[in-house]
Amino acid sequence: MSSLSIPALNPTVLSLAFALALLLSLALKFWLSSRQLRHVVQHRGQVPAAFVGTVPLPAHQKAADYTAARSRLGLFSTAFGALLLIGWTLLGGLDALNAWVYGALYPSYGGMVYQLGLLLAFVLIGALLDTPWELYNTFVLEQRFGFNRTTWKLYVIDGLKGALVGAVIGLPIAALILWLMGAAGQLWWLWAWGAWMGFNLLILVLYPTVIAPLFNKFEPLSDLSLKSRVEALMARCGFAAKGLFVMDGSRRSAHGNAYFTGIGAAKRVVFFDTLLQRLNESEVEAVLAHELGHFKHKHVLKRIVTLFALSLAGFALLGWLGNQLGFYLGLGVRPNGAGPNDALALLLFMLAVPVFSFFFTPLSSGLSRKHEFQADAYACEQADGRALASALLKLHEDNAGTLTPDPLFARFYYSHPPATERLAALQSRG
Repeated sequence: MSSLSIPALNPTVLSLAFALALLLSLALKFWLSSRQLRHVVQHRGQVPAAFVGTVPLPAHQKAADYTAARSRLGLFSTAFGALLLIGWTLLGGLDALNAWVYGALYPSYGGMVYQLGLLLAFVLIGALLDTPWELYNTFVLEQRFGFNRTTWKLYVIDGLKGALVGAVIGLPIAALILWLMGAAGQLWWLWAWGAWMGFNLLILVLYPTVIAPLFNKFEPLSDLSLKSRVEALMARCGFAAKGLFVMDGSRRSAHGNAYFTGIGAAKRVVFFDTLLQRLNESEVEAVLAHELGHFKHKHVLKRIVTLFALSLAGFALLGWLGNQLGFYLGLGVRPNGAGPNDALALLLFMLAVPVFSFFFTPLSSGLSRKHEFQADAYACEQADGRALASALLKLHEDNAGTLTPDPLFARFYYSHPPATERLAALQSRG
């Protein structure tokens, strides 16, 4: 990037805007989570009228208790995350880390090693700080409600594999973007955006066959009756996949799911083994028809295009902010006088943008719920809508999804419609 400019961005104004946005987002998160917690607890004692006779009271109460426990944990982790963010930025944590890494690496090894070292140090510290929350969630909360099947050995192996995969994949793309930031001139952000999008598309292709098998076993679907039924459904829908696979999700969790992965000729249909153990053939077919509905309505393509557009805007914004001295000073960091500041700019951008973009969460959530209704409607056309309703009830029960979320919380956060709304829409379609 070019030399820093003064004083296009006032650091005091940025500091105040960042602090205000952080406080407002924190207050909104606490208010919504408190509403959700109260609403779920208040409705714990009685199954909603629409589910009487289909959802047992003990299952409803387990879902309420599970949701309440996750909400309480979320309140603590949200507060911790806000304090950590302030520590990294306005209180000078990133500034101190940068000074230490710069002094240790830049004089001896140069700009690229220093910048990659700074990114790696930040990621490692963040992972260490997140570990207690992950451990509590997996081995206490999920264990308490009977969902966790991850052993300590598997947890450690997953962590080591994840770190290795992250380094092998992350360091080269980070190095490429940092090189472009320093060598590609004023329009570096356009070249970096192109590299980032190419990287994401490559990951979509490689994930099903290279990355995912490092963590789970994928075996071809062996149930010939179900396989025939699924293949007939895909033929009716005009959908081609490279294979039908069963994933050993039960190694880690009792939660069930089904999904498509990959793009183009690399698409795969994947069923969790826990899903196949719970649903009958007509229900599995209906769930798959719902997923096919997303492809029929081009939801996946629309999301990729949206990702392209938002990331282009983000890189363009970073291209401007990275040249502003006030961007660094306003977020508690003194830029390097002699060495490059590109890694600093990346880290500050990743820390600050979520604070402001949080307020757009209801827009993305609402669009996602609209897509889910469209996919349900398509499933009713291609399969049995009653089977889909039955499958959704089983999945809600198995995953301990609450039937009584707070309406405002659901409108703000939920990417899927609440069960009552979703089943009502299915019933309206007969």
